[in-house]
Amino acid sequence: MLLRGTFPACNVAVSDCTQPQKNNQFSHSFFNFTPRRQKSLFSASVVRTNEQKKEVAFEPSLADRLRLGSLTDDGLSYKEKFIVRCYEVGINKTATVETIANLLQEVGCNHAQSVGFSTDGFATTLTMRKLHLIWVTARMHIEVYKYPAWSDVVEIETWCQSEGRIGTRRDWILKDYATCEVIGRATSKWVMMNQDTRRLQKVTDDVHEEYLVFCPKELRLAFPEENNNSLKKISKLEDPAHYSRLGLVPRRADLDMNQHVNNVTYIGWVLESMPQDIIDTHELQTITLDYRRECQHDDVVNSLTSLESFEDSALGTNGSATAAREINKSFLHLVRLSGDGLEINRARTEWKKKFVKS
Repeated sequence: MLLRGTFPACNVAVSDCTQPQKNNQFSHSFFNFTPRRQKSLFSASVVRTNEQKKEVAFEPSLADRLRLGSLTDDGLSYKEKFIVRCYEVGINKTATVETIANLLQEVGCNHAQSVGFSTDGFATTLTMRKLHLIWVTARMHIEVYKYPAWSDVVEIETWCQSEGRIGTRRDWILKDYATCEVIGRATSKWVMMNQDTRRLQKVTDDVHEEYLVFCPKELRLAFPEENNNSLKKISKLEDPAHYSRLGLVPRRADLDMNQHVNNVTYIGWVLESMPQDIIDTHELQTITLDYRRECQHDDVVNSLTSLESFEDSALGTNGSATAAREINKSFLHLVRLSGDGLEINRARTEWKKKFVKS
């Protein structure tokens, strides 16, 4: 029903995004709770002999030294910079939405590692590992206002917040590092699942206390505005769909370390059934995904897409309804099992018309 993913947490850079961070990747705030991995980032008093005590600084790992990311001074968020690679851009000569989603997942994982959560169980806490519990993605919402190009530097900030017994949420802010311009935002919801029974489970007090210390003390949202699209319910796509791509099969490269289809793969499946004329003339601005069922390596899935009816879609913030419809288009998507038709993923996308230079 859901997908495994990254423990939702938060990240923020310590210095201004236009200024190089001097040794900033090594500056981490120390918490009352000192995780295993965090200990390697701080100095500690070590007894060399019975008579002598010497302050020794533990060496950070090679990845710690090379990674362009760090916790903020208060330790409640994390920020990391990434260079867009040539193989991460698509037909528009800019980063693809899958690239953006992969970077969100990467910075979330790195943030979770920086506060000491395990890399063996996708950033699980000690109690979660004892009880065979894992985090799974329930919902992902991504908005991209400007796609970075090859060799652009992107700075991503992320943080985590509790949603009580239901689960947690992770938010992100994406910036152009050269200009500090916000080029995207994202939010996600996560729930706990028992790895053995595959059943969802409420967040226990022990787990809640283990990660709450790393969350902002006050509510912080990437989408603070009311009635934002990240909260919008995705309507069910009714048969027959306007467009379809049938018989999609997970590749070996689509599987994660736990032998399940990675959540970013679903974005590619959703877009496979988009009409080519929209791909040619429009640019994806918003994608929302509700993960409803796990997909196994031997499953065969169908991707279905239909233009969202104007009555069900939200109007633009400016201009008339007709103008908004001419500029932006929204689609409903469904990824389901080819055999029994069980719903795996429900999605909604919004597309803005590409700017054509005269």
